Amino acid sequence: QVHLVESGGGLVQTGGSLRLSCAASGRTIDSYTMGWFRQALGKEREFVAAIFWTDFSTYYADSVRGRFTISRDNSKNTVYLQMNSLKAEDTAVYFCAGYSRRHYAEASGYAYWGQGTQVTVSS
Repeated sequence: QVHLVESGGGLVQTGGSLRLSCAASGRTIDSYTMGWFRQALGKEREFVAAIFWTDFSTYYADSVRGRFTISRDNSKNTVYLQMNSLKAEDTAVYFCAGYSRRHYAEASGYAYWGQGTQVTVSS
């Protein structure tokens, strides 16, 4: 079975940084686009970032561009999300989304999901 496990969430003050990790198992990620989504309390799940498998090109939601960086280490079968200059509005459960071949900015474009990790940014 394919499993995605997020880690690295926690409580941080405004302006601080966190790095999330997504460890994949059951299938290598090297030939798939991987992504991150988030869902705040009372809101729908939204796209955060994605990284293509072909050339490691990256894509970001406007709300996080310039502050967040998605990366991947195929040898470790792991995807990362470095979050800098965090704001209160970044507070959400962050989900690793895996094994997309298309529609990288849509939840329906991903075959597998992690359980989520809570990120809380104090105002």
